[in-house]
Order: sequence, then structure tokens, then C-alpha cells
Amino acid sequence: MTLKIYNTMTRRREEFAPQQPGKVGMYACGVTVYDLSHIGHARAMVVFDVIQRYLRTLGYDVTFVRNYTDIDDKIINRANEEGVAWNVISERYIAEFDRDMAALGIRAPDYTPRATDHIPEMLSMISSLIERGHAYVVEGDVYFDVASFKQYGKLSGKDTESLQSGARVDVDDRKKSPLDFALWKAAKPGEPFWESPWGHGRPGWHIECSAMSQKYLSETFDIHGGGMDLVFPHHENEIAQAECTTGKPFARYWLHNGFVNIDKEKMSKSLKNFKTIRDVLADYHPEVIRLFLLTSQYRSPVDFSAQNLAEAQAGLDRFYALLQDVQDASRMYDGDPQTDEERRALEAVGEFPAKFRAAMDDDFNTAQALGHLYGLTRTLNAAVHRPGQETGAFSRRLADAACAVFRDAGSVFGLFQADPAQYFAVRKQDGISTAGLGESDIQRLIDERLEARRQKNWARADEIRDELAAKGIALKDSPQGTEWTVK
Repeated sequence: MTLKIYNTMTRRREEFAPQQPGKVGMYACGVTVYDLSHIGHARAMVVFDVIQRYLRTLGYDVTFVRNYTDIDDKIINRANEEGVAWNVISERYIAEFDRDMAALGIRAPDYTPRATDHIPEMLSMISSLIERGHAYVVEGDVYFDVASFKQYGKLSGKDTESLQSGARVDVDDRKKSPLDFALWKAAKPGEPFWESPWGHGRPGWHIECSAMSQKYLSETFDIHGGGMDLVFPHHENEIAQAECTTGKPFARYWLHNGFVNIDKEKMSKSLKNFKTIRDVLADYHPEVIRLFLLTSQYRSPVDFSAQNLAEAQAGLDRFYALLQDVQDASRMYDGDPQTDEERRALEAVGEFPAKFRAAMDDDFNTAQALGHLYGLTRTLNAAVHRPGQETGAFSRRLADAACAVFRDAGSVFGLFQADPAQYFAVRKQDGISTAGLGESDIQRLIDERLEARRQKNWARADEIRDELAAKGIALKDSPQGTEWTVK
């Protein structure tokens, strides 16, 4: 099996071959720290967290870099509104972002550079661009000359002629072309500034990532990632700056995650459907959010809705309920599987790692990998919850093998990190309830499930179990029947 990645630059899947065998350099654009981060940021962070986790499981020595943009117009405006220094705002929201990432189980990158700590590297790159004829100075501002880079637009597929006629760029008569973008901005009165050969000022947004990625990786590195909204102009401009400075390719593979919509509408503050990570964490377990975000292939859009989150919650409950069952030592016997259901389950467990890797090697297809995990869960449930005298007893060998594959998959996805008992304790603490179900309703569903099992309709039996689990009802089968408790 060979890992294949969809490269935005070439618009096709390519076999992944890092420039140094066994080593991977990866850079993902971080956040501008002027406010709490939203669920769209969460998707990008989870996507690239999972990618770097998976690359490590393949044996690669990964160097993962994700930056903070800690100086920007939005930061300055926020500071002016609050009457505080710009760095008070950036320090506050770096801390808030780190808190959100820790809650989501995002592993810290190897490097998390801040833009303001890398002004010398940016000044060096800008000076080189001026010397090479790719940038020019106007009244203390420095602009990149887009016409000087003939390959401009190769990532986004945009051509300069169409951009000239209807570009979404600022109009500035001082520029040679409306497409030219700022590398260095002259300081306005009252704004923070740094010394430069062109006067007091601060860096433009695009130059930051070019300078920082090359400092911690190399002039050419393997993977550059971010949201699809960054393809143009941010990543396009990064390429132009970097390649005109070094004369070498910038990044070899470009990966971009899809957008998060809210109830099928684009998320925006104007529509008042803006969801911060903090808001969502107040209502859902962090692993529910991760599971929800991974149920779509990373390049596809994902719809954030109460229904989709409820489905993710039910799915996670189902996984943990199974893990709780297979970890229950009182229900296991030593030795090999004895029933057809157990033997089928052990075979499915043995086949799972290859299926999981095939899915992940197909451009990190987490949706397909999770589909295999759900299928394995159904098979295991059929073995663990059998009607008749053997109900509740199953092979320790099967249990150990099942726990191992869940542990391995969970280490890539950032799921199943809690002990099942602790997970359900947190769920109860967070207010899980029977959602208005009376005892007669619960018993009716249990009876329906029993009948489904008699008819070997395992899919319907699992659906009922999931439905009850989502409403806080745990089932425990025994030779004497099925008992239920409120989790």
C-alpha cells in the first residue's frame, strides 16, 4: 500500500514521496489571534492533527510547524477598541486558542512560531526580493511585483489578466499593478512598528508564513496546508515570494481542507450563525466534535447541525459502549473463540488494520476508515451480545484484539482516549438524560430489540441500542434477560 495525496497544485492524487526518505516537513497556517477561534478553525486543526499523527504511525520523522499571526489590522483594531496594547490582545487569544486546542486533544506541533518573533527573517526575504527585482518601495511601503513572477496563479488556477479586470484587491494608485501586494507596511500614527531599511512599519500577512516555514523546515519542504479559503491569495502569494527569493520550488504537496457550513449555510457573523469552539465545547464532548469533523473526507464541506452532532454523539456512545463491554473481565473466558459469531468477529478484527490503512492511504479518507470501524463495531456487538445461554461471555483473545485495533485507530483520530467508565461519567455530569422516555417506552424498545435479535436482524437491534444510548440508557444483556440503567 502506498500513501496517495491530492495535491492542489497539480489537481490530482499523487504518490507521496518526501524529499528526504523517512522525514516529512509539514507547515499548516495557524490563526490570527484577535478573537476566539471558531468551528472552521477547529476543522483545519483536527485535519492536520490527524494527518501528522498518521504520518508518524507510518514511521516518518515528522517536523510539524503551525504559526500564530500575532500582528494584524484586526489585532490593532481590537486593541484600540479596548484601549490596550496590541500584544495584550495577541497574548490573550494565543492563550485562549491553546486552551481550545488542548480541550480538542490537538497535539502540540513541533514549532509554533509567532510572526513578531521573526521580523529579521522577513526583512531579509524582502530585501532579497527588492535586490532581485521582484519588489519595490513606495513611501515606506514595499510591494511585491506580481508581473515579475510569470508563474503567478499556478496554485489557484487564476490568470493575471482576469484578476486585473476584476480582482478582489485594494486599489492603490501608487502600485504598479492592482495585483501587487504588500510585503511591508509603513506604520501609521499610533500603530506598533519595527525598524526596517524602509522606515518604521510592520510585515504584510503573506510574508510571515513564507519566512517562518522556511526557517523551521527548509527552502523546499514537503507539505503545506490550510483551509481552502487560503488558496488565493494567501498561498498563491506565499509561493511567489518564496520562489522568487530562492529560485526553488516552495512546497511539494499542497493540502486544503473544506469549509464548515452551519445548517447548510455559510458560517458568518452577519448571519448570526457563527460558532466558536468554546461554544461547541460547552455542549458536546470534545471527541464528539472530532468524530463529527472526521466523518467527511477532509477536502469536502461539512455541515454543522444539531442533527449531525447528535449522530456523532450517538456514534461515539456506541463505540464506548462496545469498549466498555469488551473490557468487562467478568464477562470473558480464557481461550479461543467458541462460537461462529466470535470467530467471524476475530476474523474481522484481523482484517481491520489493512482496511484502515487502505482508507487512510487514499488521501487520508477518514470517512471511509470510520465506516470500516462502524462495520467492525456491528460485527463485535453481534459476538458480544448473543441471545441464549452464552450471552455475556466471550473470548479474552477476541477482547484483547478488539481493544488493540480501537486503540490504534483512536491514536490516529484522537478518539477513545478516555476509559469508557470515565467517558460515561462525564456524559452523565454533562446532563445526559433519558430525554423524556418513560419506563414503558424503554421496555417497549428493549422488547423490540429482543425480537430483532431473535430474527437475527442485527442492524435493527444495534439501531435500538444506539437510540437508547443516545438518550442515556445503557443496556446489559445476561442469560436472565436485558437490564437497563441510566448512565
